[in-house]
Order: sequence, then structure tokens, then C-alpha cells
Amino acid sequence: MPELPEVETVMRGMRSHLDGRRIAQVAVRRADLRFPFPADLAARLRGARIVELARRAKYILLRLDSGQTMLLHLGMSGRVLLTPPGAANGFQDRHEHLAVTMEDGTHFGLVDPRRFGAVDLMPTSAETTHRLLAHLGPEPLGNDFSQHWLHQAIGRRRTTIKAALLDQGVVAGLGNIYVSEALYRAAIHPARLACSLTAREEAALVRGIRAVLRDAIAAGGSSLRDYVQTDGTLGYFQHEWRVYGRAGTGCPDCPGAPVCGGVVRLEQAGRSSYFCPMRQRPPDGTGRVAHAHEDVS
Repeated sequence: MPELPEVETVMRGMRSHLDGRRIAQVAVRRADLRFPFPADLAARLRGARIVELARRAKYILLRLDSGQTMLLHLGMSGRVLLTPPGAANGFQDRHEHLAVTMEDGTHFGLVDPRRFGAVDLMPTSAETTHRLLAHLGPEPLGNDFSQHWLHQAIGRRRTTIKAALLDQGVVAGLGNIYVSEALYRAAIHPARLACSLTAREEAALVRGIRAVLRDAIAAGGSSLRDYVQTDGTLGYFQHEWRVYGRAGTGCPDCPGAPVCGGVVRLEQAGRSSYFCPMRQRPPDGTGRVAHAHEDVS
């Protein structure tokens, strides 16, 4: 599933082509994705001007001058592809379930082969109470996400730090890839109990999360399976992963594979975690680690 950097990249691509444009035509080509399309979606969108595009967690928000916001979620296999004015009938992809054409001829389509994505429409004034958004924690790149917030959110949790960070109520938009990468940068083992982290480690983790997300956004996200940018090109942050998907290979920040033994894959709640056994020492009996690095660059 696309994570925060991929969704941010898609949103920025949409913003550069759609911001300020008026919707001329809408085609809804099936009744539902993960849940039904809003009633009369095409009629409610037609004629509205897009006044702002934003992202909240893994959701894209298109705010309209009609006082409505259209919410897009890419699900497991969804992607948004844009074509410029003059491109006949958009992409004509058989999995393009929602097609929107602007007055200047710019076209964007929601393509979703597995149909796990979602589209909804809500009053802009009610975004924060929408059922998909109301429970979300702070944005990890925003001012509300801090060591203090993280401590308040996880300081008493006797679950693993990996599971805590995947909880969207703790921090919004993180998924399996970037949690593994952030824990590596902060030198924290994914099986550590969340409540065992010191204030210093919490601060390092906040920095690690921010750093890996910024690097991934700058690289256009990670292209894995179906994800592409809005112009159809691939992101390339997957080439910069330090541990994710690198089991058995040498850790890039250790002196060499013979020293750390190579990146290790660990299954946690049915998901793969990756860590360096030297940099991210496993928990001892107290849930603490014997050694931790502070470098999150």
C-alpha cells in the first residue's frame, strides 16, 4: 500500500496540474471500490473549481469552491494518472473507475485494479470529524509531532514500538517500510517495548521518522508493485532503503557484513520487519537495549 511519501508525491503532482481548475466532466464507471461511491458524485463534482489540494495521512483531499471536499485513498493498488489537455479520452485504462476532465482538457483518473481504494465526498468544514480522518494522530512532518507527543502516546504501551508506530492514532501516515527505516536510523530494535524507550531514544526516533520521510518524498517515494507517480514515472527511494527488503545483505552503516552479520528479517504480526543486529541491539530482560546510536541522518 502506498505510504505517506508516495501519497504526498501523488498529491503534489495533482496540485501542479489541477489547482484552480474547474471540473467539466466526471465519469463514474462502477458502483463502488472498497465502499460505494457517494450518491450523485458526478453531478456534485461537475462545475466545481478545485481551490486546494492537501494530504492527511494516506488520504488525498481535493477541496472545492462548492464547500465540499473529495477524499481519495489509493488502497493497495490504486494510482492517479494525469494526462494534459488534448490527450484523447485520458488513459482509457480498463481499471480507471473514476475519470475527471477539467475545463482546460486536463484529465485525471483513479486507476485501481484490485479496487481497495476509496472515494468520498464531505463538507470541507467537517473534514476533521470524517470517519476516516477523525481518529488520526498528528502528521509526522508537522509541528504537533514531537518527542513530548510521542511519549504521551506510547509511554505506557506494552506493545512493540513497531506496532505502536503503525497505529495511525499515534502518528498519521506511517506504514511498514518507513517504520522499519526510521527505527534503523534511530538504532531501535523493532521488538522493543514502546514503554521502554528513553526520552533520548524517543527524540532520536522523531528525528529518524522526519528524516526518512523527507528523503523519500525528495526521491518521489518508493515504487513497489503498482505505485507510480501521476505522470506514470517511478519513484526511486527503494534504491535508498538501508534495511527494508535487504535481509542477508551488509548493513550500509556498519563496517561490513562480517561485523554485523547482515540485515535480519523478523516477522511481527504477519508483517516483515528488517533490522541490523549490531546497530539495533535486541531487547534484554528489561526491554532496554545495550547500545544505541544517535545518528538519524
